[in-house]
Amino acid sequence: MTTARTFRVVILGSGPAGLTAALYASRASLSPMVVEGGGGGDPSDIPGGQLMLTTEVDNYPGFPDGILGPELMDRMRKQAERFGTEFAAGALQKVDLSRRPFALTLEDGTIHAETLIIATGARARWLGLPEELEFRTKIGGVSACATCDGFFYKGKDVLVVGGGDTAMEEATFLTKFAPKVTVVHRRDELRASKIMQDRAFANPKISWLWNSEVEKILGSKETKVTGARVRNVKTGAVTDVPAGGIFMAIGHEPNTGVFKGQLAMDATGYLVTDGRTTATNVPGVFAAGDVADSRYRQAVSAAGTGCMAAIDAERFLGEHEGVAAHTAQEPARA
Repeated sequence: MTTARTFRVVILGSGPAGLTAALYASRASLSPMVVEGGGGGDPSDIPGGQLMLTTEVDNYPGFPDGILGPELMDRMRKQAERFGTEFAAGALQKVDLSRRPFALTLEDGTIHAETLIIATGARARWLGLPEELEFRTKIGGVSACATCDGFFYKGKDVLVVGGGDTAMEEATFLTKFAPKVTVVHRRDELRASKIMQDRAFANPKISWLWNSEVEKILGSKETKVTGARVRNVKTGAVTDVPAGGIFMAIGHEPNTGVFKGQLAMDATGYLVTDGRTTATNVPGVFAAGDVADSRYRQAVSAAGTGCMAAIDAERFLGEHEGVAAHTAQEPARA
């Protein structure tokens, strides 16, 4: 990559949102550059996004027999490449959104963007157990998305770790498939809103392990997950709880740290967009996928907003063709 090149569209992130944006932008002859990401120090921070750590994807339209997550992302990447998308490896180090074209500092130099599509995604929080990554990627049985994976646990007892709204929502959803859902929470009361608590408490399929933490995930490559070793934080008592699956529901973190002070965000760091568009508070900057979506967090919805962002960027360029670089509004408070 040549230093200081200027692109009409730069897309940050190479998950479903970023690659769909690249496909639409390249077909519109905008010659986009995709900065693939990665290098953030977290095992899930890799080019291709969270689907690179997913085995079977059964809910993406057009694949009646399902498809492996990495294979789906490889197909999307090749489709974007076919129409002329360029790719740069590595993560964004620094960004200046005060003027157009925007300056983006990457690991191997600086590029400029007339428009910017941010599709850097969000990452699920995990417990950090030694065996956790192995079970959630290669072996199976550990997930952070009940909507994505709940169907695979039909007829199996499962555990849900967490005590907020997400945990209650996941636990309630999983009762459609699992005969018993046990919520493991490290405190003796929930953080979830009252309406979510009431709904979960009223569900006869949901049971509770209070003041408890998961210390170890039990199972093997042959058996997959068979349960969890749970410790009571008050008594110290350790119990092996049988389960066919474990769902982590301790929250998500949007990958927006580098944009703090420059783009409007909500209280948890998700980028705020204007109405039903993907436009942020800085003209020429758009957000797509999980980086602006704390509610749905699905590959197909991320891809949809990637399409929207590319169309928004194309229209913005059409309306501002030949306009000199401008000074953006004052930095937003994070």
